[in-house]
Amino acid sequence: MPEINIRVLCEEETCAALPALAEILSDCVEGGASVGFMQPFAPKDALPFWEAVCASVARDETVLIVADVDGRLVGTVQLGIGTMPNQPHRADIKKLLVRRDARGLGLARRLMEKAETEAVKRSRRVLVLDTATGEPAEAIYERLGWMRAGVVPDYALMPDGRYCGTTFFYKHLAL
Repeated sequence: MPEINIRVLCEEETCAALPALAEILSDCVEGGASVGFMQPFAPKDALPFWEAVCASVARDETVLIVADVDGRLVGTVQLGIGTMPNQPHRADIKKLLVRRDARGLGLARRLMEKAETEAVKRSRRVLVLDTATGEPAEAIYERLGWMRAGVVPDYALMPDGRYCGTTFFYKHLAL
């Protein structure tokens, strides 16, 4: 059994992990994940995104959660807590990413469970997210008890340029 560690990174840890985070994002986009970027997408292309996440962690607007397998960073999810003043009870789940070579270990579930735990710690009881319609992540969220709010056709592009619908989900947490 591999040793799996799910943890929250502080600003300094996030900055130190930038190369590994860039590798994860690049791997997912190159594998076809619709997470905002287009192919080709090298790790160097992902660095500006992660630098912005690091700054958001520093401002306490984002909680960055990562998965290590045998000491190697292979997955991540973000809890967006930098909401408007009328939404202090809500948070956004952003960029659930697991390297293709680390899938099948239950990391997506464990990352999402940790995100929910971190949301509750911050009194966030409504979580929202969006995902590409018909992609594997959609089924993951349904299995984890997320409620489908609806689908917007042709909302985004897949990394190869094809249009894709986006499914919006929400989940209420007990505080």
